[in-house]
Amino acid sequence: MPTVADKRATFRTLHESGCFVLPNPWDLGSARYLQHLGFKALASTSAGFAFAQARPDGAVPRDMVLAHLYELVAATDVPINADYEAGYADDAAGVAESVRLAVETGVAGLSIEDGAERKLYSLDDAVARLRAARAAIDQAGGEVLLVGRAECFLLGRPDLDETIARLRAYANAGADCLYAPGIRTREQIAAVVNAVDPKPVNVLMSSSPTTLTVADLAALGVRRISVGGALARVGWGAVMRTAKAILQDGRFDGLVDSVPGAEINALFREDLARRMT
Repeated sequence: MPTVADKRATFRTLHESGCFVLPNPWDLGSARYLQHLGFKALASTSAGFAFAQARPDGAVPRDMVLAHLYELVAATDVPINADYEAGYADDAAGVAESVRLAVETGVAGLSIEDGAERKLYSLDDAVARLRAARAAIDQAGGEVLLVGRAECFLLGRPDLDETIARLRAYANAGADCLYAPGIRTREQIAAVVNAVDPKPVNVLMSSSPTTLTVADLAALGVRRISVGGALARVGWGAVMRTAKAILQDGRFDGLVDSVPGAEINALFREDLARRMT
């Protein structure tokens, strides 16, 4: 098993060149499976984890999130990036304390959003919060990678100029990686990548129709690609459609798309044996 320091060093190296996909598991089984497939790093998903706890996104308290991060880190051999929402605090001091606690879980990276409760923080407040996160990471040794997120496109202000201005400010405040969820077109993505160069950029690929591939995003200069809660929603979609068909139509044909239990058992039996040796 690699150490926490090993994972953090690996994660930083991944951000230095090339392009990698950072899928988002929502529990230990999905995390181990994604690692089994060969993904080099994983990221938590606030939405996916919330749904698994019968809560809406944004309604999971910090203690539950920290316990989840501890479990993900302990259960995997690859770096974990924490979807840490808005830092579970309004003020900069509260963000610093939350970040300190997240670093203790062993995560290799964490993101701080610049909006909460469906509204954006002022740029001054958002920068102060990110500087506090940076200081907390530095006081703990500086190994954890800090991601600054501009939530403009998700919170009703799809202004590319404002998004870029915020991302540049977060880069200057100490963010190691920049992220603007909601940008979708080649032109938007290229503009963000060029604006914050040489800092790496994360792009979210979610449920919106797109023809962009990993190779396309790499060619645009994107360093890492995440999917947020989309994988969890794929699972929920299959369950919801199949359960509704059973209840409303008395049909069970949706069950034929399920993965055989023997296949899943074999996967986790072998995986458990490797972990126990």
